[in-house]
Amino acid sequence: MSASTGVEFDLLDPPVLSRSTVLRDEPLRSDTARQVRGWPSARLVVVDEQGRTPVDWESTPDAGCGAADFRVADAASWDVGSAARLRTRPTTGDAPPPDAVLLGEADDVAYWAVRGRPDLVAGDDPAEWADLRMAGAVLDALGAGLFTTAVAALNWHDTTGFCARDGSPMRPAHAGWHRRCAAEGHEEYPRTDPAVICLVHDGADRVLLARQPSWPQRRYSVLAGFVEAGESLEACVLREIHEEVGARVRELRYLGSQSWPFPRSLMVGFHAVADAAVPLVPADGEIAEAFWASRSDLRTALAEGDWAATGETPFLLPGKVSIARSMLEAWAAVD
Repeated sequence: MSASTGVEFDLLDPPVLSRSTVLRDEPLRSDTARQVRGWPSARLVVVDEQGRTPVDWESTPDAGCGAADFRVADAASWDVGSAARLRTRPTTGDAPPPDAVLLGEADDVAYWAVRGRPDLVAGDDPAEWADLRMAGAVLDALGAGLFTTAVAALNWHDTTGFCARDGSPMRPAHAGWHRRCAAEGHEEYPRTDPAVICLVHDGADRVLLARQPSWPQRRYSVLAGFVEAGESLEACVLREIHEEVGARVRELRYLGSQSWPFPRSLMVGFHAVADAAVPLVPADGEIAEAFWASRSDLRTALAEGDWAATGETPFLLPGKVSIARSMLEAWAAVD
């Protein structure tokens, strides 16, 4: 067995989509009396079919254009602006509609998610609607948690219209946290697909970066892959890294996790060590390029911004909404 490199580090901050502050205890979802009682003061997180919701920016985002000309819909960056808040709507009617999802409570206010579109009569500007990739990193903790949960839950409802056992229609129940089939009463619950994401380093000052064939030139990240049935997280890391670039990793360490509801993943982050002297063999069709970057070059790329940056650095890295960014920043901070 190889000697330990002694390289240890933790994430500097929680991944941005893991900062939920709402109370989402199971009993809240079955207490219909409480739900009805709190409905008049509850707030709605309205999400359209593209996963967007209205956002209020505390400072004008910069998308490479003049502030007066900025439109969220036109921005290329994942992390525009310095701070933002969700723009929720008041409720109507006497009780939650059947298709609403209870996200949780915060400061005695219940938050529910519903599908919807910009209300032009009420003055909504569709250009101010942003998705999680755009706004997730700059929302406050309450907004990030609400938006992430809303997107994940509503995506699941959209794809669970019929029972997997008997094909009969399914209807929402339990404040949106399960669906029950019409024929036999079978219940289905929201699905989450686990995926590993691993920062591979050489135990010294180099980190492994890779680019998928569908990504533009210069866009790189760390390696990731879905966990297969009957497979542990650790076994998935070993398999995926070897399949994608031919490297054998060791000394796996857990870093953190983050929901990634595109459409329903949970990213489980690790770091591990590999021998940088062994030639990399990118998997045909999965990895277009892979290379070892120095810590100095990584710091330069992080300072440049995210994938939407226009500077001349040799490579660009994911935005802060991705746990990959959190992992790379943590490794770059090691002395």
